[in-house]
Amino acid sequence: MTISRLWLANYRNHRDIRVSLDPGVTLLSGPNGWGKTNLLEAIAWLSKGSSFRGAPTDALVQHGYEKAIVRAEVYDGQREVLLEAEIASKGRNRIQVNRQRVARLRDLLGYLRATVFTPDDLALVKSSPSGRRTWLDDLLVDLHPPNYALRTEFDRILRQRNALLKQARGRLTPDVATTLDVWDAKLTAAGEAIAAVRRATLIDLEPLATAVSDQLSSGRSTLTVTTADNWSAEGLGVAIQRARSDDVRRGMTTLGPHRDDVILTLNGMSSRTHASQGEQRSVALALRLAGHRLVAERTGVEPVVLLDDVFSELDSGRSEALVSMVPDAQVVITTAGVVPEGVRIDKVLDLDRLTNSVDTGFEASTPGASG
Repeated sequence: MTISRLWLANYRNHRDIRVSLDPGVTLLSGPNGWGKTNLLEAIAWLSKGSSFRGAPTDALVQHGYEKAIVRAEVYDGQREVLLEAEIASKGRNRIQVNRQRVARLRDLLGYLRATVFTPDDLALVKSSPSGRRTWLDDLLVDLHPPNYALRTEFDRILRQRNALLKQARGRLTPDVATTLDVWDAKLTAAGEAIAAVRRATLIDLEPLATAVSDQLSSGRSTLTVTTADNWSAEGLGVAIQRARSDDVRRGMTTLGPHRDDVILTLNGMSSRTHASQGEQRSVALALRLAGHRLVAERTGVEPVVLLDDVFSELDSGRSEALVSMVPDAQVVITTAGVVPEGVRIDKVLDLDRLTNSVDTGFEASTPGASG
């Protein structure tokens, strides 16, 4: 999979910019603050429909404008596709595929797959379980875009159940109990489904992650990747029933897939609490690389690789190991420093020379997809 051309208009600090990319390794150069990461973020937005920095939509639109435009020409080895997104600071986003508007964000997914490496990946190891769940759920969508519907359906049911619990104000009346029965059945079905896909994916991912970790650590560390929950032993339906009184009292759903975690251990010990920061970075890199390899194996398409200033946070040994494992794919690198030896750079793009006018391709009155 490759991107041949990328256009941005009013996206963060980029007023008008167009970039031609080659199939090999491209280095984006320019001083700090010139928007190198913003370009990678725009590519990733077309891949996932959201910012990998967790930024809200309005933060992506340049100050003083109502919308930003991101457009890319993509080739997946069989077909060329033009992807266009009009990102609104307020209201609905609008999306087009080959000049045809799509009704839902999920209809954009799968046309462009991208693996993003950033210094913030350290949070996959050090932060709360929610970050690891998000990483895993994003991977599920990359592997099989219809999993997006599975994910959003579970989230919708969970919101409805939590709203009912809050309205109950700590009282389990007959009416509340009857309505909870309905939402509990829905939550059980959706929750069991997404948990099963998560578990199956991690079973396939773990040997790949273990192999990458072994190479990054020169055989000194053994990585294991497993799931942890507080309900699967008895089944989600039984567990929810058991927790009902506590849920009503607290006004929230206290157990289920939304509380699960991905457990990462090095040599049998928690990587979150017992690993050094260098080892934790290796674990995060192993997860990203393993996810990339799994997507490539399952889909037959090599995702675009986006490396955002990753080398500045790695020691020389880990940088060399990462260089040796960079997938044979289209790669876009940003760095504020020197690229390590061994990285083959096919093209260097200076951001100072990329400013041009952009034909957005959108009609002002065209309805489109909701983001």
